Amino acid sequence: MRERVGRIAAGVLPPLLLAAAAWSLHAELRGFHLRDVERGLSALPRAAVAAAAAVTLADYLLLGAYDLLALRYAGRRLPYGRVAFTSFIAYAFGNNVGFALLSSSSVRFRLYSQWGLAPAEIAKVVGFTAAQLWAGLFPLLGIALLSGAPVPLPPAVARVLGVAALAITGVYLVLAARRRELGIRGTVVRLPSLPLAAAQVAVSAADWVLAAVVLHLLLPSTSPLSLAGLVGLFVAAQVAGLASQLPGGVGVFDAIVLAALTPAVPAPQVLSSLVAYRLIYYLGPFVLAFALLAVNEIVVRRERLGRVLRGAHASFAPVVPWLAAAGSMIAGAVLLVSGATPAEAERLHLLRRTVPLALLEGSHLIGSLVGTALLLLGRALARRLDGAWVLAVALLATGAVASLAKGLDWEEASLLTALLLALLPFRRQFYRRSALLDVPLSAGWISAVLVVIAASIWIGFFSYRHVDYSRDLWFDFAFHADAPRFLRASVVGVCAVVLYGVVRLMHPTPPEPAPPGEAELARLRPIVDGAEDSTAHLALLGDKPILFGEDGASFLMYAVEGRTWCSMGDPIGSKRAATELAWRFRELSDRHGGRACFYQVGPGALPRYLDLGLAIYRLGEEAIVPLPTFSLDGPERRPLRQAFSRAERDGLSFELVPAERVPPLLPELRRISAAWLADRSTREKGFSLGYFDERYLREGPVALALLDGRPVAFANVWAGTARAELSVDLMRHVADAPRSTMDFLFVSLMRWGRAQGYEAFNLGMAPFSGLEDRMLAPLWMRLGARLYRHGEYFYNFQGLRQYKEKFAPEWRPRFLAAPGGFRLPLVLTNVAALVSRGLKGVVSR
Repeated sequence: MRERVGRIAAGVLPPLLLAAAAWSLHAELRGFHLRDVERGLSALPRAAVAAAAAVTLADYLLLGAYDLLALRYAGRRLPYGRVAFTSFIAYAFGNNVGFALLSSSSVRFRLYSQWGLAPAEIAKVVGFTAAQLWAGLFPLLGIALLSGAPVPLPPAVARVLGVAALAITGVYLVLAARRRELGIRGTVVRLPSLPLAAAQVAVSAADWVLAAVVLHLLLPSTSPLSLAGLVGLFVAAQVAGLASQLPGGVGVFDAIVLAALTPAVPAPQVLSSLVAYRLIYYLGPFVLAFALLAVNEIVVRRERLGRVLRGAHASFAPVVPWLAAAGSMIAGAVLLVSGATPAEAERLHLLRRTVPLALLEGSHLIGSLVGTALLLLGRALARRLDGAWVLAVALLATGAVASLAKGLDWEEASLLTALLLALLPFRRQFYRRSALLDVPLSAGWISAVLVVIAASIWIGFFSYRHVDYSRDLWFDFAFHADAPRFLRASVVGVCAVVLYGVVRLMHPTPPEPAPPGEAELARLRPIVDGAEDSTAHLALLGDKPILFGEDGASFLMYAVEGRTWCSMGDPIGSKRAATELAWRFRELSDRHGGRACFYQVGPGALPRYLDLGLAIYRLGEEAIVPLPTFSLDGPERRPLRQAFSRAERDGLSFELVPAERVPPLLPELRRISAAWLADRSTREKGFSLGYFDERYLREGPVALALLDGRPVAFANVWAGTARAELSVDLMRHVADAPRSTMDFLFVSLMRWGRAQGYEAFNLGMAPFSGLEDRMLAPLWMRLGARLYRHGEYFYNFQGLRQYKEKFAPEWRPRFLAAPGGFRLPLVLTNVAALVSRGLKGVVSR
């Protein structure tokens, strides 16, 4: 029955106390306005506020002694830094969340278990700190009640309660001196030693006194209570507040203090002091404690959090530039619209006390400028420019500060801050080094920017339609002069766009593409010689313009046909430099109204072209012969072995002529090439294939097949110093050469390459090889597969693959990265014209 009554009392007492406090506050504050509290807060001396903050800091540092004594009671020791950290967070949460025993003990269990304490030890710490909270409160309460503190109790009742409070303290110290054990609901609790108990009382009493001093410093000078009188009132009000189990005793504590100080002090002034007290003593430490606890949890769970963040980073990284561009547009539009609409009067009223008018006016203009800049910056973010990322971070941070300074627009400041925090981890996604003015705005982007600016101006005129226009409006500077600020900001935003357009018009247009000259070829040779991809030697043909990388060790070769800008193969250079070149080439073509594509690219770089917004189409397969394992032994190489032996019996011999000895051979090589072209009734190709050009043949070694000392076949060799890949370009022979001449030439080159340490021999493409003719396959793949099977009129596709199969190569796919949809047929036509050196060559030999 007694337990049941106790539970009912514990449930009923808090709401009863809160209801009584609410009625008391209503009676005291009848007829008072919130502006009275604002004026009271503004009137608080800054010195008093600073002193109250300093005493609050000292009190929270003292609270660490609570836990130090509790740990000594539990028989454990921890570094003071950890103890102070735990104590501060526990008491900040207990003071603000309510149900202090539950909230603060939860924090202690979380942190002390992290520091290695067992649950039983933590339970002792929690019990000791809970008792310590009251250990100093009871003697102070007894002294206050016996000395006549202004509490809402009859004097006789106050004296009885005062004596009881002191008696409880005395009994506790006597029991501690005798080291007695108490039984509470079947649990035996060992009391601390007398010195430890006395320290409990002293530390707790000092804590309550310091908390009362904070309120005393904030009360008006007209308060009739001395510090001692206020300590008594404070302790009595805190006891009632603790009994209510409300956060900080809110309502109950305030009602008691307010009733005791009025009418000697006006109620608005007392309430202002109480509000300031709660901000300094409760809310400030709680915000700091919450941040410290969050940081601690991040540090503790950093490995798990790191895995989650890495997974999220990997998932979102490819689309971050586009999302950043969209976010930049949204943030710019929000800032412009905010600058065109009036600020809330209440927020301006608060700003007026802390922000100078010049700062507010400047922030308004800066906000509009930042909004315009973010609109223009979106395109550069989509193009992954590193400078765009840096500028976006700076603009978002500036915009967030300006939003607060111009009208306490915390909503848009939060949006800008969220975008800033979302952008910070993705610095590596913006890797392109280029000038921002080199990125042209597309017609759609320009239209979007102009629409947003025009809409913000219209919204401004609509918002201020009740304001009569006059010339004086432009020069009206005041806190509530929103319309003049809108006019000035609109002009600044429009001027920023016009200035950007003028600078863009004055920016020099890049030169039209032209084939490389001797200086560029000289610059190319060492890069080509060190490239791992043998296709790089096509640049030395000199028929394709060259786009060099900023690192000086990379390049991209391309050609233009119609509106198609086609890169031959992947850019040559490091992965970073190749990606940079690909983006620059894409933008160069876009600047000239062209369509960028990449012809015969490898599988390793496909993500790069997907990032560029291109579609991927399979062209066929490339035959790669691993040279370290190449030999003519084994049954699978029997046809090749027989062909090579037959060529040797026919009198063929092999010679690799170095570059310096090629010039005297050129007339003979020209005769062989002309005979080969005439015999096949064909003409020279280009772009992805070499053609007979004496300067080109002088660039590298030439492989010869000799019959009785006379050249009957030749091939110019692509052999770089990287020794990664060996290949040939022109392969030509006379009509009366032995049948196995080309087999002999290939085998001899492969043997030479293996001896020189080359890793692979590239036999070149087998067009449309490896494409699947399946019902669910893409249309391009089905058409290519059928052309491979039935396109003998155009090219001997199957025969070419069968010939290369003799060398037992590894087949590596090659792709076309190009715009999709209806643009693809135009791109394919232009690429075919480049390879065939004109549209006529596409339909004829």
